[in-house]
Amino acid sequence: MTTATRDPEGFAARLAELAPGLRVETGPGATGPYAYDASNYRVPPRAVAFPRTAEDVVAVLRACREAGVPVTARGGGTSMAGNAVGPGVVLDFSRYMNRILDIDVQARTARVEAGVVLDALRRATASHGLDFGPDPSSHSRCTLGGMIGNDACGNRSVRDGRTGGHVVALEIVTADGVRAVADHTGLHPLDPADGDVVARLEAGLKRLVGDNLALIRTELGRIPRQVSGYQLQHLLPENGFDLARALVGTEGTCAVVTAATVRLVATAQASTLLTLGYEDVVEAAEDVPRILRFSPSAVEGMDEAIVATMRARRGPASVTGLPEGRAWLYVELEGDDQATVNARAAELLEALRAQGRLTGGRVVTRPAERRSLWRVREDGAGLAARLVDGGESWPGWEDAAVAPENLAAYLRDFRKLLASHKLTGVLYGHFGAGCVHVRIDFDMASDTGRVVMRRFLAEAAALVVEHGGTLSGEHGDGRARSELLEVMYSHRMIAAFAAFKNVFDPDGLLNPGVVVDPAPLDADLALRELPLVDTTFGFPHDADGFAGAVRRCVGVGRCRSDAGGVMCPSYRATGEENDSTRGRARMLQEMVRGEAVTDGWRSTEVKDALDLCLSCKACSSDCPVGVDMATYKAEFLHQHYKGRIRPRSHYSLGWLPLTSALAGYAARPINLLLRGPLGRLLARLGGVTTKRRIPEFASRRSLRRTLRAAKPEGAAKAILFVDSFTRAFRPQIAGAAGRVLADAGIPCTAQDDLCCGLTWVSTGQLTVARRIMARTVAALDNGDTRPVIVAEPSCAAALKRDVPELLGTSAARRVAARVHTFTGALTDLADPGWTPPPLPENVVLQTHCHEYATFTGRHPADLLRRLGVRGVDEAEGCCGLAGNFGFEAQHYDTSIAVADQALKPRLDNLGRRPVVADGFSCATQIDHLAGDQGIRALHLAELLDPAADRPGETT
Repeated sequence: MTTATRDPEGFAARLAELAPGLRVETGPGATGPYAYDASNYRVPPRAVAFPRTAEDVVAVLRACREAGVPVTARGGGTSMAGNAVGPGVVLDFSRYMNRILDIDVQARTARVEAGVVLDALRRATASHGLDFGPDPSSHSRCTLGGMIGNDACGNRSVRDGRTGGHVVALEIVTADGVRAVADHTGLHPLDPADGDVVARLEAGLKRLVGDNLALIRTELGRIPRQVSGYQLQHLLPENGFDLARALVGTEGTCAVVTAATVRLVATAQASTLLTLGYEDVVEAAEDVPRILRFSPSAVEGMDEAIVATMRARRGPASVTGLPEGRAWLYVELEGDDQATVNARAAELLEALRAQGRLTGGRVVTRPAERRSLWRVREDGAGLAARLVDGGESWPGWEDAAVAPENLAAYLRDFRKLLASHKLTGVLYGHFGAGCVHVRIDFDMASDTGRVVMRRFLAEAAALVVEHGGTLSGEHGDGRARSELLEVMYSHRMIAAFAAFKNVFDPDGLLNPGVVVDPAPLDADLALRELPLVDTTFGFPHDADGFAGAVRRCVGVGRCRSDAGGVMCPSYRATGEENDSTRGRARMLQEMVRGEAVTDGWRSTEVKDALDLCLSCKACSSDCPVGVDMATYKAEFLHQHYKGRIRPRSHYSLGWLPLTSALAGYAARPINLLLRGPLGRLLARLGGVTTKRRIPEFASRRSLRRTLRAAKPEGAAKAILFVDSFTRAFRPQIAGAAGRVLADAGIPCTAQDDLCCGLTWVSTGQLTVARRIMARTVAALDNGDTRPVIVAEPSCAAALKRDVPELLGTSAARRVAARVHTFTGALTDLADPGWTPPPLPENVVLQTHCHEYATFTGRHPADLLRRLGVRGVDEAEGCCGLAGNFGFEAQHYDTSIAVADQALKPRLDNLGRRPVVADGFSCATQIDHLAGDQGIRALHLAELLDPAADRPGETT
């Protein structure tokens, strides 16, 4: 046992001594999320280091060599093979070493640090008409360093091939801390003093190649996707001793890449997408050779399970444009002229129809539809992990590849192999390159299941080799397949791989257990049998309750994206893994395991990981596996503070429905009081920030007056649920909503004495929440079947989702089924001939996160466009206030940082456009950010109110 193993904090101190300013984290709260990537494995590290410079990396490697501590380089942590976890020090390059150092437009190259996210590079090069060719589905969070480590490919690999083909030079640090540049001519020291060391490395590599020329020529580079093992063929004399390409795909086992110079490609001037339907994936694969004759840029396949899960999770409208079928191919054609591309597409479609396998096919022309379809394919790994029927599937054999002409035969035999082991696989992948991704329902929690998995993997390896293929086509071998390399390669080649690693890393400290001297493929598996956890929420969609719910996170990392969707606002604000949905889920998994985190619900590490969660619920929709961190946080807070004194804000804000109801009886004097010094004192005592104005309470009289004025004539067709926020702070919304609904043919009767319990849920006071909810359900489930329309989106979401999941009764489910947002009511219930008053041509819209997540397919942006608003500029993201979160003193800065991502820039460039925000939190944040400029958010009901002065293009 090394000193670092015995004393990780002492080792961290040694690192700090060698690299002043280097951030090093130890302890389960910091290292827990880094025990996982997107694979089946869990390997807790001793420490996590966050280098800012190559010199920091040198210091870490020298200290680790001195102490005998392994080092694992990590980018976005999205590896499905277990390449990004290790037992020593994990180097997280994504946090700080994420700079684009240079873009040479003339040479069509870019120089980037290892932690640069692919999409960041693509955004930077797009204005020059350039792109980086390989585009993995994880492009929004994978890093260039990780792509180099795996030799990643992507959806357009038919055109662009593997990452290695786009690498000009790699800046590396060797295991003994030497900095050098590897390029197409060899290895060059950055410090002349290291010349002798580098010369010895080169000489060793040339001896290795010279001794194995015939072996390398016959066993390596046989098919385009042969990523397994090391790519020693690039060192052959006829290939010019291209050490940069040889190091691509070594998975951090030979050197640590700190930066790279990569080639860029020209962006296509014209493109089109065909969607092709088939009875099954084998039929689809049969057509691939014919499709390849048309030189497509992409040929992607997937089966029906992925599509069904997407539609169930995000609504039927989330997948449009697919023809009839049970399996599909996406075929993208590109060129310089749209008319020529369209003609090729029509010709291809006609040729495939003549083949007789198609169940349907169409050309997708609308950009929005194309984006929607690509998102289904890109979310394949997550969608396949937790299917609509609740079944779970796992990687492990998710990356095999064969020559495209052998794909159909391989898939036919592969499905027979699955059936022989009574396993089910969800298939998708890069069919045009012969690469098949499959997630399989392995039972890794039991001894019997692990035996079945091991036997299956051995037979699967033999099968793909029989078809002339490779164990890995882009994900690398990692811990999942390195043990199986001996099935694919001769003993001499395995020895050559070991010798190659030994030249660079004689002590075996770089990513041990991967490729060379592999760990058993069933060692360090994360999944195991766990006891059921007693909870207040029912978690009805997870067979193992809370443990099954947090296990939904399989590490694909969409929550680490910095654009698109809403998830995860806190990660986008801080850039910290622990502040991502994935990081929090991993900490909850650690808590359930009870090994590194040993104090269960009382864990301060888990509490800290959850602290910056805004409970926005966006992850429940944006996360491909449907992680619902807001619910997990509510459950944790309930259990954590059970029988204990809570934070002050849990009382001041959590009990707001009660205190605001009382304040309504003396609203004027209370508002005067809160504006002065006593108000600031009360805010501090209540744990509330003094940087915000406390919203003014409305009087009970104003609420009654408003509701009387909006009372419809004749029988009511629906119930207008007047929530606590509307009652307390903006009763005018209830009046406007009543008038608009009546005008739309949905006259309502108001119910203004009930509460959804949301504030008690978000602060984890679930016992009280259940009592409040039970009273509300009893009042609404009284034989009345009319729709329940809620103007406040967060309260509508609580009634729709939290109430049935917390109460678990048939009455709660009946009430939930009747709940509509204001937008949803106008979308689904309005008279077909209803015409709203004149509307502005352009608006800025802030959609409430809970509405975005819970009411898929019923979003305000769609309604506004349907009603005639031409320009809807939506602030895609959370407003940052998020109920109690942004009012809590310790969260104010994060709240503003979240607003800065999307909302604040739109307010700064508002012009004369009105701002629409239905959520009370959103409107309050807008008032805080821009109220002093006379900007006030309008509820959609106010915009559509037939009795209102028309706002036009003003605020």
